[in-house]
Amino acid sequence: MGRRATGPRSTPALAALTAAGIAFTARPYEHEQGVSSYGLEAATALGVAPARVFKTLMASADGSLVAAVVPVTGTLDLKALAAALGRRRAAMADPAVAQRRTGYVLGGISPLGQRHPSPVVVDRSALDHPTVFVSGGQRGLDIELAPGDLIAATQALIAPIAGH
Repeated sequence: MGRRATGPRSTPALAALTAAGIAFTARPYEHEQGVSSYGLEAATALGVAPARVFKTLMASADGSLVAAVVPVTGTLDLKALAAALGRRRAAMADPAVAQRRTGYVLGGISPLGQRHPSPVVVDRSALDHPTVFVSGGQRGLDIELAPGDLIAATQALIAPIAGH
């Protein structure tokens, strides 16, 4: 895998990986306006199995923001997320708060390089793949990297947080 953090598609997510010395591949694709499932769009456009593409969802666990990284083929199990964090309950974060906190727009929120980093929980299914894809910090840009590198770069907790 190569590194690419310069040029017109450079984002804080790419810069964070480059600064950490983590190998990754930036995978740009043509984003279509009006698409409702950004992750499935990425999987189709990049020609990869949707189970390898992960979406970053911002949630509130007992009032604190957390980034939950789950496969685009499933949903986020909020009870499992709360349990993984040792919290009582979790709910989806307000979209405006998520965008303000991360510095990214919806559909382009990355677990990497957030303006104000939140704890990250990655669904354990990420470990089933040699590489996974997460948003590169903008619609139309994914990052391919080893799941262990994603976990290391975000200091993530691994837990079964995906629902079906």
